[in-house]
Amino acid sequence: MDYERQPYRRCGRSGLLLPAISLGLWHNFGEGKPVDGQRAILHKALDLGITHFDIADRYGPPIGAAEAAFGQIFPKSLRDEVVITTKGSNPMWDGPYGKGNSRKHLLATLDRSLTRLGLDYVDIFYLHRDDPDTPLEEQAATLDHMVRTGRALYAGVSNFSPERTAQTARLLRDLGTPLLVHQPSYSLLNRSIEESLLGVLEQEGVGCVVYSPLAQGLLTDRYLDGIPADSRAAEGRFLTPDRVTPQVLTFVRQLADLATARGQSVAQLALAWALRDPRITSLIVGASSPEQLETNVAAVDRLDFTTDELAAIDRAAKEAGVDA
Repeated sequence: MDYERQPYRRCGRSGLLLPAISLGLWHNFGEGKPVDGQRAILHKALDLGITHFDIADRYGPPIGAAEAAFGQIFPKSLRDEVVITTKGSNPMWDGPYGKGNSRKHLLATLDRSLTRLGLDYVDIFYLHRDDPDTPLEEQAATLDHMVRTGRALYAGVSNFSPERTAQTARLLRDLGTPLLVHQPSYSLLNRSIEESLLGVLEQEGVGCVVYSPLAQGLLTDRYLDGIPADSRAAEGRFLTPDRVTPQVLTFVRQLADLATARGQSVAQLALAWALRDPRITSLIVGASSPEQLETNVAAVDRLDFTTDELAAIDRAAKEAGVDA
């Protein structure tokens, strides 16, 4: 494991360091994917200094398959050298207790996740999304219980509003289990967290681990010549063809020119841009091959931006009509 390959950043006001680029298992781990290919991606991640692996109970397909695959191929001898996370909230089984953020569902889904992963605990357990039907006090108390009983080392939330994030942080602080991290979507095509969430996280001492920093692949050169038959947009499960708009393509072409001048690919520029803010702890990227992962991690080789470069990026977004 090469700990020097990329920088590590402190996660909020905690003792935990995370790599600038982390590996997410949303799309490329599970049934239907060659086990050797998944193992090669995991080994490459470790070689690149990726010590943070982000999973969720629903990741697959089918649901649960990503956790099961990771549990099968992860070398348990490295358990103390990595951070493994999972999430709960989404529907996992039929009936009233198979979804949501009730104490009943969350404790059961975490236990099932630990079984699939073959672990005694996860480093971070996230509430995958807020549940307006469950009192926030119950949600926070469940996270606190998970940490106190050793099922998780840290508590996190994902996709929570700034207001609910602040409330959760205060509830957890009163319980004695600080909120470690928030996981929102953030990219050059989705800058909404800049409006208030990042300020809340800074004030509360909460880290920010970003998902979809490449906007499901839109912030790459993948779609500049049309929608490839084997692409995520063609599949239409998470990225639909209607999102590959002329405005987005115009913006990406302008980013390509800026990236070339910086000696980067479009994807590398987009990842470096997302890391420009010190309040961002880590970016979660997926990978369909070891080579793709290696290329994305190379973004950390050029994280500096001039004022003119940042202004040019903002100007290109505004001119293309995609500024968020």
